[in-house]
Amino acid sequence: MLFRSVIAKMSKSLKNVINPDDIIRDFGADSMRMYEMFMGPLQVSKPWSTSGLAGVHRFLNRVWSIAVRDITDEEPPAELVKVLHKTIKKVTLDTADLEFNTAIAQMMIFINEVIKDDKCYRKLWEPFVLILSPYAPHMGEEMWSMLGKKGTLAYEEWPSWIEELTKDDEITIVGQINGKVRVKIDVSAEISKDEMEKLVMGHPRIIELLDGKPPFKVITVPGKLVNIVVKGS
Repeated sequence: MLFRSVIAKMSKSLKNVINPDDIIRDFGADSMRMYEMFMGPLQVSKPWSTSGLAGVHRFLNRVWSIAVRDITDEEPPAELVKVLHKTIKKVTLDTADLEFNTAIAQMMIFINEVIKDDKCYRKLWEPFVLILSPYAPHMGEEMWSMLGKKGTLAYEEWPSWIEELTKDDEITIVGQINGKVRVKIDVSAEISKDEMEKLVMGHPRIIELLDGKPPFKVITVPGKLVNIVVKGS
């Protein structure tokens, strides 16, 4: 199924046929498998790119660089725990919807954060290995063994997430005038629609740009933006 979306862009007549054996030899089976899943939605035809394949290969190398660190049973930093739970949630839901590319993108975000720390926290790494394994099964099994586990991980329980830990404490809202972004403001994630409007309308930059003109309409998307519509502007 993974190859089906590539066939439309690859044929002998176009002289762009790629031998999977060569790719596996140069990059490994997990890199090839993951790249095919990262190319985009399965139902859309996509051009093959070895540069994109190399990018996925680099990602898996970064994963491995964390896996070979000494494992610690220390409590991981709270911010990394939140990233883990966001990742488990997104990978779980996106995998169920066959949105493999966005699931992989979230795993990349997780690794970008974890790699900044010089430790490999068991409480972070074990669940991550489990959610990575359907995408990179060979590496997943090897890393599971490195964690001191016996047997295959294929029958292990899928990690769950804590919903509260997937929510941001702060968000950034946008203030617009006639659809043009004028300000960005960091606010509490719990901010109400009315509070958003008051905050944007009272921002010094917005007041300056309105220059006394009354709003014709205020369009608010909760948690996202406030757009002030002004006539004759």
